[in-house]
Amino acid sequence: MNLSDSIKSRRSIRRYKQKQVDDKLLTDLVDSARFAPSGGNMQHLRYVVVRTPENVKKVFELTGWGGHVRPKRSPVWGKDAPAAFIAVIAPAEVAKSLRHLHGDAGAAIQNILLKAVELGLGTCWIGNFKEENVSPVIGLGADMKTLYLVAVGYPDESPVQENIGSSDSTKYFLDEKDVLHVPKFKVDAIVTWK
Repeated sequence: MNLSDSIKSRRSIRRYKQKQVDDKLLTDLVDSARFAPSGGNMQHLRYVVVRTPENVKKVFELTGWGGHVRPKRSPVWGKDAPAAFIAVIAPAEVAKSLRHLHGDAGAAIQNILLKAVELGLGTCWIGNFKEENVSPVIGLGADMKTLYLVAVGYPDESPVQENIGSSDSTKYFLDEKDVLHVPKFKVDAIVTWK
């Protein structure tokens, strides 16, 4: 699959097959993240790979999923939950003061998401969690902060992308066959040429 196909086919996955993800594939995801740009090349980001079922369950129970289609797309532990999480973390002092840190995290996460498509994995970038609850569960002290989580597993759904105009709703939805539809603005709806 070429990069353009990966970009266009990548979707947030909220239903996963109950199958472990090999450590080598998880390592490949983090390896892709480390090549992302970093403001001033400071490289403040670090990663915690949560992969044992016991620890994945603990993190899973602290996350929120798919607000527009809740509870139908809220994964259930043991049925369609992810196999792993990658926590994107940074020093707490840096997280408080460095303006571009979330940009760095976004670039790193995008690399993870696109690499996952290439590897046949599904992902969901998660910001719906309480950092003060997740960080201790993954073994962080007060000196480190969890910025984002990325759920990882083998997809058990195939969301459909819908092209929309500038005045259309961006709210994702389920159709009568329980297929998730994800609206994305057309290029002409989001760009101004000068």
